[in-house]
Amino acid sequence: MLFNSKSESNKVLNAWAFYDWANSVYPLVISTAVFPIYYGTLFIDSDYVEVFGINYKNTALIQHVTTLVFIFLAFLVPLMSGIADFLGNKKNFMKFFVYTGSFSCMGLYFFDLNNIYLGLFFYFFALFSFWASLVFYNSYLPDIALPEKQDNVSALGYSYGYVGSVILLLTNLFMINKPEFFGFSNSEQGSVDAMKVSFLTVGLWWIIFSQYTFYYLPQKKNNVNKNDVFKKSFLFSGFNKLIQVWKLMKKDLSVKRFLIAFFTFSTAVQTIILIATYFGDQEIIWGEGEKLFGLILSMLLIQLIAIVGSIGGAKLSNKIGNINTLIVFNVIWFLLCIGAFFIKYSFEFYIVAAFVGLVMGGIQSLSRSTYSKLIPQTEDTCSYFSFYQMSMIISIVLGTFMSGLIDQLTGNIRISILVFAGLFVLGAILLRGIKIK
Repeated sequence: MLFNSKSESNKVLNAWAFYDWANSVYPLVISTAVFPIYYGTLFIDSDYVEVFGINYKNTALIQHVTTLVFIFLAFLVPLMSGIADFLGNKKNFMKFFVYTGSFSCMGLYFFDLNNIYLGLFFYFFALFSFWASLVFYNSYLPDIALPEKQDNVSALGYSYGYVGSVILLLTNLFMINKPEFFGFSNSEQGSVDAMKVSFLTVGLWWIIFSQYTFYYLPQKKNNVNKNDVFKKSFLFSGFNKLIQVWKLMKKDLSVKRFLIAFFTFSTAVQTIILIATYFGDQEIIWGEGEKLFGLILSMLLIQLIAIVGSIGGAKLSNKIGNINTLIVFNVIWFLLCIGAFFIKYSFEFYIVAAFVGLVMGGIQSLSRSTYSKLIPQTEDTCSYFSFYQMSMIISIVLGTFMSGLIDQLTGNIRISILVFAGLFVLGAILLRGIKIK
């Protein structure tokens, strides 16, 4: 804990949580909602485009670029976190990725088939920067909040994020559906132009609102001799720092076991979030003209109810403990997967979406704060949280690969839901016996 003054501490805690408000617009507006729709509009005449001498199917191209991003993240983020711990300047690292990510989001305005390489460049760095910034952001939690406050502060962050992202998404959806109100033509092209402007709004939102966070977050530099820095490679120092933390983690059974459990249920959680729209599109019977509105409504429902889930998860953890609460969430997730396997109609999908939002908000928020409580009191928080972040990143790669493979082999996306149900059972089992000191 870096602060003595209660008022100063509260300002820092609120400022830290507010970063979720700033950056959560990226995964909702760009990754989930607007960009996939815009990307589809580029391929009216053909689903194929030639890139790097390969005739790529549009969906395969964007998936391969996404996979490449996560591969780079897997290698570079842990090393960068080690360097940040070595130098004590994680705030600067966080700033770098916020600015890079924000400007890359704005650069998506120029994404079209005539500028495909430039567009993919901006897509790559927007996605990379979002995930990279989270390592440094999350690592601040044990630095600024006492263990008894970490659940509530983490929940506050996720709540800010859910509210902020919904506000901007609704604004952008209104702009896309009523382009004439914003100076665009009342036509399909006007809606497409509005989509491009929405990328600008995400970048501006991210960079503007993060300033409040940067103003209050502390910057603690280590006493590193500049001559030593240049004698030793940054890469070498970061790698050494990472190795030191890894050796400590291997001896800490609670941390190690939690990361394994987190990786297991996160594989299911993250993939379900990503495929939920596709599931609703392919497997649900919608009324006449209901599908598009229903999918958007379900997405908003998940985000808004997640606020209740994150706050409720924090309150429940105060009564029965973090680990027991996470076990409860895993059990509920299991029951939801079983239920989702059998649903057919839109009203059933809305009900499942509401419960998904509830447990999504709870399990995401509480996982972050639980890990923060489990790691030892240390100045190497970036390195510790890099392992947490990489567990999530690799879980996404594994989960989407599994889901895609099952869907390809069986022709039924529902089967993958049953596999994820099993992962939640395994996650609950792995969580048992973990003790928070």
